[in-house]
Amino acid sequence: MWEVLKSAKDVADKSRHVQVDKEALVSLARKFLENDVKVPLWNCSYHLSGKVDDLITYLLVLDTINFCFWAESGKHKWEIDYKSKKLSGYYALAVSLKIAFETGLPITKAEYLAELSLQKLKDILGGRGDLQLLENRLSALNELGQILLSDYGGKARNLVEASGKSAVRLARLLAEKLSSFQDVSEYFGIKVSFYKRAQILVADLYGALTGKKWGGFVDMDKLTCFADYKLPQVLRHFEVLRYKQSLAKKVDQKTLLDAGSPEEVEIRACTIWAVELIRQELERMEKGLRAFEIDWILWNMAQDMEFKAKPYHRTLTVFY
Repeated sequence: MWEVLKSAKDVADKSRHVQVDKEALVSLARKFLENDVKVPLWNCSYHLSGKVDDLITYLLVLDTINFCFWAESGKHKWEIDYKSKKLSGYYALAVSLKIAFETGLPITKAEYLAELSLQKLKDILGGRGDLQLLENRLSALNELGQILLSDYGGKARNLVEASGKSAVRLARLLAEKLSSFQDVSEYFGIKVSFYKRAQILVADLYGALTGKKWGGFVDMDKLTCFADYKLPQVLRHFEVLRYKQSLAKKVDQKTLLDAGSPEEVEIRACTIWAVELIRQELERMEKGLRAFEIDWILWNMAQDMEFKAKPYHRTLTVFY
């Protein structure tokens, strides 16, 4: 998405608190090449499978509330039990929605989403611990149901079809129609587009449907990475992202960064631009990976304890 990439570069060029280390990113690209790093496959264990229409709506519901899984200071993070495992974060959310569907709750019906109550949402998610912004998640799901009913005949498939098999068009359409997908900030007069969850839905459709049918987008190479709080944590581990001392102290002490603040925007924008530079470097090394595939690799790395030595930045937001 040219607007995401351009604004990320514009911020990276002016950034005061975050710098992209070119030598470190070349080194990381070489590690990918030397270790023959593979793009992770879609995880079928934690996601719904079955009829395509249900799967499309399930993924749309999932990514509509796919944000902010860290707990407030002094509280335990939200987690669930599933098949003798403790799951937290995104996978806990994916499984909770999968279980809800498999037990007969109509979470793929627009009418149900439009009228969903806070108590019903709490029952669906279950688990224990602190899951922030529950009211915002409810509002986003209600809005989703209402838009599907008013504009797409109640069918998520119709929304996806309106993209004409364009990943970029679908991401922009989501940002246009749904307020919780309008992931845009301002940085000293620059409009900075991120569209994290809009782009990740496109990638999830592509992954779950193996690039076929409603996941058969013709321009997946135009997506950027999905700027969240886990990717910069990994890039900082590899010293691809370097934080100014004042910002490093805030992040390491788990001090909240305001959404839309210069520091927060710089972290996200520099993440996008760093991944693009890694993509370009890999291309020069004749290892063709698309930005969203590099994102998947880095995000999976972020689940390992090795990359959790330094905290991720904390921002209370519905966008990631």
